[in-house]
Amino acid sequence: MSEAATTTRAQLSVDGLSLVFKTRHGTVKALEDVSFTVQRGEIVGVVGESGSGKSVMAYTVMGLHDPAARIEAGRIEFGGTDLLRSSEAELGEIRGRELAMIFQSPRTALNPIRKVGLQIEDVLRRHAAIRSEDLRRHAVQALERVRIPDPERRFDAYPFELSGGMCQRVMIAMALACSPSMLIADEPTTGLDVTTQAVIMDLIRDLSRSTRMSTLLITHDLGLAGEYCDRIAVMHAGHLVEFAPTETLLRTPAHPYTQQLLAATPTPRSSVASLTSIPGQLPDLRGDLPVCRFRDRCERALPVCDEPPLPWTRIDADHVVRCRNPL
Repeated sequence: MSEAATTTRAQLSVDGLSLVFKTRHGTVKALEDVSFTVQRGEIVGVVGESGSGKSVMAYTVMGLHDPAARIEAGRIEFGGTDLLRSSEAELGEIRGRELAMIFQSPRTALNPIRKVGLQIEDVLRRHAAIRSEDLRRHAVQALERVRIPDPERRFDAYPFELSGGMCQRVMIAMALACSPSMLIADEPTTGLDVTTQAVIMDLIRDLSRSTRMSTLLITHDLGLAGEYCDRIAVMHAGHLVEFAPTETLLRTPAHPYTQQLLAATPTPRSSVASLTSIPGQLPDLRGDLPVCRFRDRCERALPVCDEPPLPWTRIDADHVVRCRNPL
């Protein structure tokens, strides 16, 4: 088991996960040796640029990866169950009941021609032992739980009749309808204004704390993760490069990519002039790749960085980094 996954009693443990996509243009090495854990009641953020593999990893945990994907190595254990060895029927029982997901685009994920309340009823009918005559009441309670005003009336609304923030709350209500023990939130604030973002994230945090639900937050916004997460995992080009408690990672980042992400992230005290961009771009994940996929963008690269394997370095008990030359 890797340095990033060495812990006991984790609600979710991902260890050495490697995944490729077979395409007509070549094999895309989307994930390589990704390892991390999420403890019961903890919020873990996964951050990185678009294309770093965050959503691919989340969909793989859910067992919803593309048919062109092939898992080459690794283990995903959730609540003591090895998800990669589970049948589709077994995964179908776990998804929605114990392991739920908020998808990135609520307007796309919701059925546009079906009332939102009926879509919540569909989840309850599939995973909860509730009598048919009680489904509406429970669905309305789910809407009320995510603080949707006038939930009785909103039950009969279609997605196009609701704002983006309301659609996102409906998605959260669907995900939480069966009181799952873990929630995966994939960019849950994309396309929302700042005020609505805060409302959605406060809601997820409050529900995580009140129900001891574990949460995996996928986001490109390091500032958002810094405000709401207990620990943060940093991804770059299919590699998980650093994993640490939030305060530690923000105060003393060890990987050069994390340091550059922080330098490019605005804060209430920063000016536009003080922000810096990350040089270069993500490598093409087809064909031969360097041992460290950040090597060509890194100002601290050394000849030893080309020597496999890429090691995990333990900075302290809870802080690990995958780098030959960490600070």
